[in-house]
Amino acid sequence: MNKAQLVEAIADKVGGRQQAADAVDAVLDALVRAVVAGDRVSVTGFGSFEKVDRPARYARNPQTGERVRVKKTSVPRFRAGQGFKDLVSGSKKLPKNDVAVKKAPKGSLSGGASTRTTAKAAAKKATAKKATSARKTAVKKTAVKKTAAVKTVAKKTSATAKKTTAKKTTPAKKTAKKATATAKKTAAKKTAPAKKATAKKAPAKKATARSTTAKKTTTRN
Repeated sequence: MNKAQLVEAIADKVGGRQQAADAVDAVLDALVRAVVAGDRVSVTGFGSFEKVDRPARYARNPQTGERVRVKKTSVPRFRAGQGFKDLVSGSKKLPKNDVAVKKAPKGSLSGGASTRTTAKAAAKKATAKKATSARKTAVKKTAVKKTAAVKTVAKKTSATAKKTTAKKTTPAKKTAKKATATAKKTAAKKTAPAKKATAKKAPAKKATARSTTAKKTTTRN
């Protein structure tokens, strides 16, 4: 069914072909203008029309298979309502003497702005939640990095401290060993002359003993 056939189908219900054509044009014009402005047009039992933003991406040319970059763009999207889906699937039968798409309940036509505002508020809340979660993950990552850096610095400082203490203790041990060795040498040098002196004094005593025996023999004679 094209536009002309649609006009013919509703001409008898609206009072003529010209009135039907004007009604179809007015409905389509209002629908397109609202979607272009970023509004969501929802018809109860039929579906909803809305504008969807697509980010830049890479696509593949089906003819050549070449990879092509597609710029950021916006496209219209239609989502069928549950009543429309049920009629198409056959779970519900089309009414014979009534319209397929039932009229919207009272108050729903004036509440379009409120539904749009609630949808925008929900989108803002979702983005805020994503931002807060991203911040929390970033803070956790930075904290983990800082703790790892602190641990590595502590390990390095402890290793350097151990090396310096080892270097300091080894010269002290060497000096202590040298001091004990020198003390032993000096003690050995002092004891050696004392022993020599005692050894030299012993023959003098023997000589005096000999002189006394010689004197005694002379007196006897």
